Amino acid sequence: MSDVVTFGEAMVRLSPPNFQRLEQTTSLEMRAGGAELNVAVGVTRFGLSSSWVSRLPKNPLGRFVMNQARLFGVDTSHVVWSEEDRMGLYFLEFGAAPRASSVLYDRAGAAISMIRPGEVDWASVFRGAKLFHTTGISPALSDSAAEVTMEALKAAKAAGLKITYDLNYRGKLWSPKKAQEVQTPMMEYVDVLITTEEDTNVVFGMRAETYNDVAKMLAERFGFDAVAITLRETPSVWKNDWTAIAYAHGTFYDTKTYEVEIVDRVGGGDSFTAGFVAGYLQGDLAKAVHYGVAFSALKHSIPGDLNFTTLEEVERAVKGAGLRITR
Repeated sequence: MSDVVTFGEAMVRLSPPNFQRLEQTTSLEMRAGGAELNVAVGVTRFGLSSSWVSRLPKNPLGRFVMNQARLFGVDTSHVVWSEEDRMGLYFLEFGAAPRASSVLYDRAGAAISMIRPGEVDWASVFRGAKLFHTTGISPALSDSAAEVTMEALKAAKAAGLKITYDLNYRGKLWSPKKAQEVQTPMMEYVDVLITTEEDTNVVFGMRAETYNDVAKMLAERFGFDAVAITLRETPSVWKNDWTAIAYAHGTFYDTKTYEVEIVDRVGGGDSFTAGFVAGYLQGDLAKAVHYGVAFSALKHSIPGDLNFTTLEEVERAVKGAGLRITR
């Protein structure tokens, strides 16, 4: 029994050291990560319990990913194991201006894309839980993964859970048309949508003069309890401005903008979701935005997809902690 349940893919990430290009490197650093796993890990840093549901190959790479989840205390007892399928990989090449960082996927035929309705006992998974989270990556993986995503959303709603959903559009996985066709019916079950202005326009064809207007339009169209939009400005590859806003029942919530010096930005949006969920489950939307943005800003300073930030560090950042060394 966990407070938060997430469902989705995790992959093994391989990165050349020292800003090398893939075609020049002779070694690769291996890490684990994936949007929904990142959120399951993130909420544990706020004292919540979590379960991550996925499908992994029964081989050393699958066990590597599972072990990374368990390192943080994430429950993996509902992971479906495959005897034959493979682990998805992605290669992350770190750039520096004027060369942007880039990702090369090798995930076709991954175990999670082969998941089928009925493989997960959702009634058991959701027993005693408070919130279910997934993202637009899950239904993009395959038609059957989309069916399982809808199966999970319906089961979570029937079990009385709150549901958060990150639109998380990935153009390398599907087209805007397919993303809209598949995800629009899913929005009926979602309580909180987390997105960006760009993804909202690509998937739902919605744009407005301000971020606040976009959030309000989404809430009115789909009847969400709340909408959160993350905002990133990228003056350089390694220095960004990062913040977010939320809208709920006629009220807007915002927080300060962080200037982040980036060590690793992958997983930053998922960290926002984790912090937002922590505040949302306390019934405090203002705290949700403060926690989400601070937790995410701090994640940018940590290598890898997974966030090792503590709640104490988040609260210090929210209160305006400076950059002098902590002794």
